[in-house]
Amino acid sequence: MANPFGKTRDVENPYAVYVGYHNEIGPIEIRILKRYKGSVKTEAKDQYARWFTAAKSDATFGSWEYGDQYAGMIRSCYKLSRAEPEWLEQYRYDISEGVEAIVATV
Repeated sequence: MANPFGKTRDVENPYAVYVGYHNEIGPIEIRILKRYKGSVKTEAKDQYARWFTAAKSDATFGSWEYGDQYAGMIRSCYKLSRAEPEWLEQYRYDISEGVEAIVATV
């Protein structure tokens, strides 16, 4: 199966957006621009599975910082705020009812 999230996207058109809060730097937004593993199953078996991301917080002074982050860390520490329908289908266990409702209206 081909990786449907294998092509790098522009920061304005991410596959998914995760948000959270860090006590030392405040609110954080992480946009997923590429997934390296071919499937959620192969990603789940690898604690070092990573995503190419763009992140913004008060510490970045309004600029996007690009780089790889561990997928498991993002999924466990941040909340999915919006995503492409294909992302929602594969990562549905990360989603609360409220997020699905928000995404459906976008």
